[in-house]
This record gives sequence, C-alpha cells and structure tokens, in this order.
Amino acid sequence: MVAAIWLDVLDEIARTCSAHGRGDLLQTVRQRRVQLLDPRLRVLVVGESQQGKSQLVNAILNAPACPVGDGRTTLLPTVVQHAEAPSAALVRASPAAPGRPVGAALPAAVERTPVPLAQVASVTGAPGSRRGPAYVEIGLPRALLGSGLVLVDTPGADEVAALGAAGPVAVPAGADTVLLVSDSTRELSAGELTMLLHVARSHANVVVVQTKTDLVPDWRAVAERNRQHLAEAGVSAPVIPVSSALRLRAAAVDDRELNAESGFPALIGRLQRDLAGKSDRLARAAVCTIARTVVEQLAAPLRAELASQQAEEQSGPISRLHAAQREVDELRRCSSRWQNTLADEMADLLSDIEFDLRDRTREILRLVDEAFDTADPLNAWDEFQEWLEASLAEAAEANHDWLVQRCDWTTRRVAAAFARYGGDVLPPWPMTVPADLGEELPEIERPNVDRFTAGQKLITGMRGSYGGLLMVGLATTLAGMPMINPLSLSVGALFGGKSIRDESKQLLRRRQAVVKTAVQRHVDDFFVRVTKDRRDAARQVQRMLRDHFSALTEELQEAIIQSFRSAKQAADTDAAVRDHRQREIRLKMTRLAGLFEQAQQLTVVRSAPVQLEPRA
Repeated sequence: MVAAIWLDVLDEIARTCSAHGRGDLLQTVRQRRVQLLDPRLRVLVVGESQQGKSQLVNAILNAPACPVGDGRTTLLPTVVQHAEAPSAALVRASPAAPGRPVGAALPAAVERTPVPLAQVASVTGAPGSRRGPAYVEIGLPRALLGSGLVLVDTPGADEVAALGAAGPVAVPAGADTVLLVSDSTRELSAGELTMLLHVARSHANVVVVQTKTDLVPDWRAVAERNRQHLAEAGVSAPVIPVSSALRLRAAAVDDRELNAESGFPALIGRLQRDLAGKSDRLARAAVCTIARTVVEQLAAPLRAELASQQAEEQSGPISRLHAAQREVDELRRCSSRWQNTLADEMADLLSDIEFDLRDRTREILRLVDEAFDTADPLNAWDEFQEWLEASLAEAAEANHDWLVQRCDWTTRRVAAAFARYGGDVLPPWPMTVPADLGEELPEIERPNVDRFTAGQKLITGMRGSYGGLLMVGLATTLAGMPMINPLSLSVGALFGGKSIRDESKQLLRRRQAVVKTAVQRHVDDFFVRVTKDRRDAARQVQRMLRDHFSALTEELQEAIIQSFRSAKQAADTDAAVRDHRQREIRLKMTRLAGLFEQAQQLTVVRSAPVQLEPRA
C-alpha cells in the first residue's frame, strides 16, 4: 500500500516531465523508478583518494573484495554483489546503453569479460580508455550481499576528473545510499564539504564514514568537529567513526568486543535498516528528492518566462500604447500652445506696428513744424510737398518691411511648437505680406492760403499812415504849420510801412498755421489708412497661419490617433495572449507546487515498524 503511494507520486512526476516536454528528466525518473523497484540496496562509497574506501568495503564484507595497499589507487569503479561462487568480470558498456544504473539488468549490448580474482588488482590499476572497461564487477558468496546489498567502490574524487574513468556507475543518482569516506587524521576538507552539498541536493540518504580511528587517539574530537561542520553547512548526514583494521582483526580472531570497538556494527546496522526500509522510507525520501529536483528544473524556465513577460509588458505593445497616449496628450498641449502663441504674437504685432507708424508720422510732423516755423508755404510748397510724400512713402515702406519681418518671426515662433515632430512645418507659401492690400497713398492737396496782394498792401499802408499823418499833423498845427507838411507826411509813410510789414507777418503765420493743420490732417488720414492696411495684412497673415497650423495639427492628430488605435489593438491582443499564457504558467506552477507538496507528504507517512534479525 505504501509502495503504491510513492510509486503513484513517481509516476505523476514522470507524466509531469512528459507534459513539459523534458525527455531528459523523464528518462532520469524512469531510471530511478526501476532502481527503486529493485529490492537490492546499492551503496556508493565515495571520497578522496587514500581515505580507506576500498579497505572499508573489504571490512564490511570481511573479504578481500577490493585490492588495497600502499600507493594503490582505485581507478575503475568496483561493483561488489552476491554470487554463489567468487567471480570477477570486466564490464564494457556499449554506446547503446549509456547511464545504466548499478545493478540493473545488463542489456545485450554490454560486454562482460570474466577475469580471475587474482588479476583484478592489475586490471583496476590501469586507467580505462574510451573502449576500455567501464567498471569491475565482483561476485562473492556473503550473507550480507545475499540479503540484497550491493557495494560500489569508486575512484578518488580528486582523480575522477583527471582520469575520466568513473563512468555512470559511480554517480550518486545510481545509488540508494551514499557513504562519503574521510579518515580521522583531519577534519572534513572544503572539497569534501562541497561534495557533500552536491550529493545531498540530489540524494536523500548520505552517511559520513570516518575511517582510521585506530590511528588517531582524539578521533572523537575530530568526529564532533565534523558534525559541527555538517550542521553549519546544512547537511543532515550522520557521522559514523569506524576502523577497518580493527574490524578485520576482530573477524580473524572472532573477538566481538573488538568488533564493537571498530564501529562497524553501527554502520552495518544502518545499511541493514536502509535495506529493510528501501521500499518504504528510502523510496519515499528518494521520491521527495526527485520531486524537488524536477520541480526546480521545471519551474525555473516558467519563472523566467513569467518575468520575461512582465518585462515585455513594460516594453512591448503596452509601452507603445502609453507612448501613443502621451503623444495624443502632447499634441493637445501643442495645439493649445501654438494657438495661444499665435494670438499673443499677433496682438503684440498689431500694437507694435501701430506704435511704429505713429512714431514715424510724429517725427514727420515735428519736422514739418520746424520747417514751417520759418518757411513760407507760398514759396516752399512744391519742394515741401515732394519731401512730405517721399517721407510718408518711406515711413509706410519701413513699416511694411517691419511687418513682414515680424510676421516671419511670428511664423517661426509658432512653428517652434511643432519642433518635436520634425520635418518642415513652415507654410509652403513665401512669408511676405501681400502688397496690394491698400490703395496707392493719396497726394496731399495744396492748402488754400491767403496772398498779400498789392491792393491789400495799399489799403493796409493807407490805414496805417492815416493815424500817423493825423497825429503829427495836429501836433504841427499848434506850431503854426499846416496839417499836411513834410514832417506829417514822413511820419505817415513810416506808420504805413510798419502796418504793411505787420500785416505781412500775420498773414505768413496764418499761412503756416493753415499748412500745418492741412499736413496734420493729411498725416492723420495717412496714419488711419496705413494702419487699416497693416491691420488687414496682419489679420490675413494670422488667418493663413491659423489655417496652415490647424491643418497640420489635424494631420498629426489623425496620424497619432491611428497609431494610438493600432497600439491599443496590439496591446489588447498582446495582453490577451500574455494573460492567457500567464494563467497557463501559473496553473503549471500551481500543479508543480501541488506535486511537490504531494511528494513532501510521503515523508509524513509512517509504515509499520520492521523487526530486523541480527546479521553477521
């Protein structure tokens, strides 16, 4: 019943490997299934060279199964199992049967070459080549082996990489129990701890065997420090100190106390318990380890894919959708900016153009006032009229040129709002103000001024001389002279001339005032007309710019909205596919977690206690 439980879990692990398309893991699980169903207990003896591994195997069996001696090193794995008669064979695995578990049935392609037991030492003393022997198989008639125990002596861990002779039979995955051998002359080395960590990740039943206790008086302290090292490394492996020399000596003299002192009863008892509990306890622990390894390897790519999809969510269609949304928002802000810029710049332009024209006309009027403070319009009008028309035309032209420059500057200022979209966004038409907006400037009419005619001069002179003649004539009559005399005539003539000169100056000032007033009216008319033309030109430019940039905005908006729709469609499709795939990944990971939890529950199951009979 218990076997059916762990076997069902193991089969579920195999089906999971097949569902995930992991043929390599499926093959490993199937090999482990065959191995766990095999009633024999395969014990793998590993460790560095010169630690007493071969002597340990011999001491367990109380037989010279593996060759030992000073300087001798095991270069080929040695499989020791039960046989009715002592035998030895060299096994060569063909390419058709790689990775065969130790003790499994040999396929037909495997070559077995019998050799005498006496020649095993010479064979294992030479490294194997590609076509050389894979391992040595030794059969011995021992009760311990007959109960189902299979021992595998391996080359030193520091020589396997150099010689390449360990083969698939020396890997922990092919064993039910792993014995790591380390002598008592020193504590566990860093290499041995690393080996233990590696083995413990893929194997649930590891035992540290501390050999050569007969050579080290303080082997108990070494064993205690080794236990501390294992606890610090997180390896739950027991430490069993033994002495192979005492075990072999006790067997030779049949000394039970010496045998107990060797420590082997504890080691052999551990192996017997493992053998008896293989179909229950060891199998359940092995299935838990297999489940952890398989789940880790199957979940790793799923987690990586899930993380990759989450990263793609930030850099894929969703990011393009966000970018398109930002483009829509930016275009909306750009549209608001260029419209505000155009309105503000054109308002400033109208104000500046009007001020410029007003300033130029005021300067002309100041010059007119200065000129007609002294000049007589009757004499200088023709020359003045020509100068005034030229000055006004120059002012209108300068004001027009400035209007063109300001319109061009305004156009580039508004176009700067579209700089991020690249390309030439300026209007296709040349940036000039149409010249036919206003009619030709009217000529100034000659003002109607009063002339000082000869008759007016005569009347003015007579009017002025009369007062002087009368005043002086009355004064001379008192002196007995007649009223009209040379003196009164002279004074009358003097007064008449002065009256003519004063009237002439007054008429000049009136003519100058009339001309100034006429010029003022003409300049005001000029200012009103030109200002109207400039305003019309500015508004026409504003409308052209508004139409151009509105069309450009609509074109960009249509392209961005189309891009936004495409990005949204792609994002929706990608999100649906990604969500579906993420649900699949999470479902698979949930199933893996359930499988792992199911495997972990196997360690909770306890079978009925097994009564073990003492064995020699």
